[in-house]
Amino acid sequence: MKKGEIALFTSSAELGNGVGGRGGVVVPPNSVLQFEVELISWITVVDVSKDGGIIKKIIEKGQIDSRPSNLDEVLVKYRVALGDGSIVAQSPEEGTEFYVKDGHLCPALPKAIMTMKSGEKARLIVQPQYTLGEKGRDAGNWIHSIPPNSLLHVYIELVSFKPVIDVTGDGKVLKKIVKEGDCNPSADEGATVTISYMAMLEDGTVFEKKGIDGEQPLEFVTDEEQVIAGLDRAAATMRKGERAVLTIDPDYGFGSVEVRRELAVVPPCSKVIYEVEMLDCKREKVPWELSNHEKIEAAERKKEEGNLLFKSGKYQRAAKKYDKAADYVSEDMSFEKDELKLAKALRVSSWLNGAACSLKLGDFQGAINLCSKVLDVEFHNVKALYRRAQAYMETADLDLAELDIKNALEADPQNREVNLMQKNLKQLQVESNKRDAMLYTNMFSRMTKDSSTATKKLKIEKADNENEKKEEMVAMEAEKVAGSSMNS
Repeated sequence: MKKGEIALFTSSAELGNGVGGRGGVVVPPNSVLQFEVELISWITVVDVSKDGGIIKKIIEKGQIDSRPSNLDEVLVKYRVALGDGSIVAQSPEEGTEFYVKDGHLCPALPKAIMTMKSGEKARLIVQPQYTLGEKGRDAGNWIHSIPPNSLLHVYIELVSFKPVIDVTGDGKVLKKIVKEGDCNPSADEGATVTISYMAMLEDGTVFEKKGIDGEQPLEFVTDEEQVIAGLDRAAATMRKGERAVLTIDPDYGFGSVEVRRELAVVPPCSKVIYEVEMLDCKREKVPWELSNHEKIEAAERKKEEGNLLFKSGKYQRAAKKYDKAADYVSEDMSFEKDELKLAKALRVSSWLNGAACSLKLGDFQGAINLCSKVLDVEFHNVKALYRRAQAYMETADLDLAELDIKNALEADPQNREVNLMQKNLKQLQVESNKRDAMLYTNMFSRMTKDSSTATKKLKIEKADNENEKKEEMVAMEAEKVAGSSMNS
């Protein structure tokens, strides 16, 4: 039933008062009963721990669908009572803030909180294994004791929570959102952003300010290494108007060297905190927002930026530039005849350069995919065949590498690099054949050994059987002789 629904239930005698009826209120024997029922409300019960250890009864539903994750900071009000109703713990009136992963009071709280929505109120029945267990808690200043193995009744309200984002995926750049930004997309890589911030050490020492106390805000382009990596990566995820606190490990901060900033020195290997507000962000225009001429200009610019990064050994960033360059000129249908040839050339060269980055980064499948894109439009492209053959050799697909080298030499028989690669491939094939021969030799040797062992085992079993038969025959003869002696 749904809330507010009214229904008429009809019950047979067997499921009602049976053949005997009911005294007091007169219900004749064998009566069919009808019930008019209205569902006024219900309480949702959730087995949080899936073993009956934490039972949650929802008293008031939350207003927002999202739930806190293990990294998030939550504001919680709670009251904890023993089975007799005595209060043994409670939060301040304004609530208690803590990070879910750090826990609070007892193991049940963080587990229950991750099932709650902002504004939700609930009652928990918590078994001892999810409270304080056998240890309990001794009384102290303003602290009530909790006996060992206590079952607890917890009233809990999730007032709010601040999402914490693992920006880099390795826990080394965390972004706690203090205030959500507008509904526009986040800054993304290549955006021009304007931010204000206060940067400090873990002990609270402020070493830099921008856009605060009369200081000018900072404007920079994301993914251009104009600021420390952690701030750069986090800013690319922020929306206009968003305020956040960034916690940045040394790997994405100032590293293992001492750095002097405007207001203080940052010691080596320091974790740093940035309180940041995104004042403005201008994303790069996407291809559909540009004219054909602008698309070609943008592709040329990104390709050139990629070339500079490649020469500097920054292959990961160079690959992103080449990818964007190809994206700007990816749609042939939008270009006129005089532009189509240039757009195609830019796309092909960007794919080839991207494949070179993939090879440098050890992403051999990525290199194969990019070269295959080139060969789909230029099946005789020697660079694409050469680089794909390189990748195939690294993935030990020697037959495919041989085919690409053959096609490359058909297109350019005098190509020095391809001829040298062919020699290297032949050497790899010789080594591969040797390994295969040794593998098969060992395999057949084991099979022969196993077969020999099995044959020996059969012979032994056969000999044992023959011995047993002989022993049986000797025993039978002995019995006959003994029988003859007794008869005589």
